[in-house]
Amino acid sequence: MPFDFDSETRRRLGYRLIDCIDEYFSGLAQRPVQLPEELRTFSDLNEPLPEIGEDAATVLDQLCSDMVVEGFHVPSANYFGLMNPTPTYMAVLAEALVAALNPQLASLARSQLAARIERETVRWIGERVGWDRPFDGTFTSGGNEANFSAIAMALAMRFPQSVEDGLASCPTKPVLYTSAEAHHSLDKSAGLLGLGRKALRRIPVTSAAQMDAAELEKQIMQDKAAGFTPFCVVATAGTTNSGAIDDLVKIAEICERHELWLHLDGAYGAAAIFSDQHRDLVRGIELADSVTIDPHKWLAMPFAAGVVLTSHPEALQQAFATSTPYMPKRTTSGTAPLLDNFQVSTQWSRRMNSLKMWLTLQVHGRQAYEELIDRQLKLAAFFANWVRSSELFELAAPQVLPIVNFRVKRAGITEEERRAAHEAIVHEVTRDGRRWISTTQVNGQSVIRMMVISYLTAHRHLEDLMIAVTEAAKKHVDSSFKSQAGNP
Repeated sequence: MPFDFDSETRRRLGYRLIDCIDEYFSGLAQRPVQLPEELRTFSDLNEPLPEIGEDAATVLDQLCSDMVVEGFHVPSANYFGLMNPTPTYMAVLAEALVAALNPQLASLARSQLAARIERETVRWIGERVGWDRPFDGTFTSGGNEANFSAIAMALAMRFPQSVEDGLASCPTKPVLYTSAEAHHSLDKSAGLLGLGRKALRRIPVTSAAQMDAAELEKQIMQDKAAGFTPFCVVATAGTTNSGAIDDLVKIAEICERHELWLHLDGAYGAAAIFSDQHRDLVRGIELADSVTIDPHKWLAMPFAAGVVLTSHPEALQQAFATSTPYMPKRTTSGTAPLLDNFQVSTQWSRRMNSLKMWLTLQVHGRQAYEELIDRQLKLAAFFANWVRSSELFELAAPQVLPIVNFRVKRAGITEEERRAAHEAIVHEVTRDGRRWISTTQVNGQSVIRMMVISYLTAHRHLEDLMIAVTEAAKKHVDSSFKSQAGNP
């Protein structure tokens, strides 16, 4: 058979790959994020489709070399970009095992231990949320699917007939709410669910980039008076731009008053539940009807791993349950039918995205996340304090999670001038490939964004970044800037 290697070949290739991964991990603390700008190429591969294969070891060696030399290395300790972490090594091993065993989690009968491991991992995460009532959940491909699933559940619970008869069966038009800083996946979800993206009301935020609760309630009242039917509010714990966390307690009170489903998009920030010391960052999370958490963000998992949880287990079946003759119901002696995973998920064929989280917790325990979360918060505070003392920069938003928004500090500068300055600084800092930061907007204003996301990042990496952004500002913004004395 063409795909069937003998044992000796499998072992030889496997060891070569492990050696490549080990060498890669050994260099992550100092590895540049990418090639210098002048060496980056983005041309498509133009090789023809292979008709006859080549030597496996040669192909594997070349691939490993090319991916490391020419790749963009988000696991690097010098990556200060979006919410892409350095994965734990146990998670990497788990991914290899999952690929080899290839369990199909759609069906309990065809997943057995794999399904039990996923159920246990969901239970561990749900217990940390702190619900005092039954809950359930499922692993997803990421926060996009998790948020989509949560809105689908909210819609199905508020308009049960819509699952079979569609939105045309709703007596009035459903609308939902989130902040102006919330994730774009919510717009996608509203469109894909047939609500229409205009049904998603984006509420203004405060100077702290939190959803303005007073404006939220005002919009709900206006929509009710106009004949719409509000059914869901999506709060955020850890916005992508700034890491802002909405006031969950206050928003929960509004949802209770108006009988609305409260979903928490905590794809990033809800991971704080794994820290006894810092879980108060998401105070009120247990008041949510559903929660999104992405272990492939603050919990150091490789892509892809999202989770959606709900304190209304029946909502999963209400939104997703279906039947088909090739998947008969299964029972155990004297019990009700057991639910297959495809009955509580948008997915049919389902990869085992839970094993990497389960194995990491088994080997390192929750306290490893306690340490990770505390350390990264302190590193971000260290950088934020440097910004506060800088003559060149100032904080542009409160530092709540390990994300720091800062901007050029100069009297009389226009927003257009500031945006251009930020782009020039970021380009200068990133063009040699050693490190990566980005620009974004918070509350409509340009900022430079720095995030501590790798568990390998240390003070020395931040100190190097401080020097780099200082030199870039002096070079590109205004020669009249005063030099900062001493090292950062």
